[in-house]
Amino acid sequence: KVVPINVYLGKDFDLLIAMDSANLRNMRRFYGGDPAGKIHMLLDYAGRPGEEVADPWYTGDFQATWQDVSAGCAGLLEQLTEN
Repeated sequence: KVVPINVYLGKDFDLLIAMDSANLRNMRRFYGGDPAGKIHMLLDYAGRPGEEVADPWYTGDFQATWQDVSAGCAGLLEQLTEN
């Protein structure tokens, strides 16, 4: 579920997933850091820590974005089903 950042997200959700470093920085700033360890980059779950999902707005490469999102979601699903 994609929703705008708000004060309740940090309380209501177990994970907050960022697509790029700007998302990550804004979430950390909004929530005063990440003391509960809930904020992660999507591609961390694809074995690509710190990498950003390709933004088709700037790249025009929707295929690269699809591959990044698919890899991140597959890795996230794998981790969630292991735990």
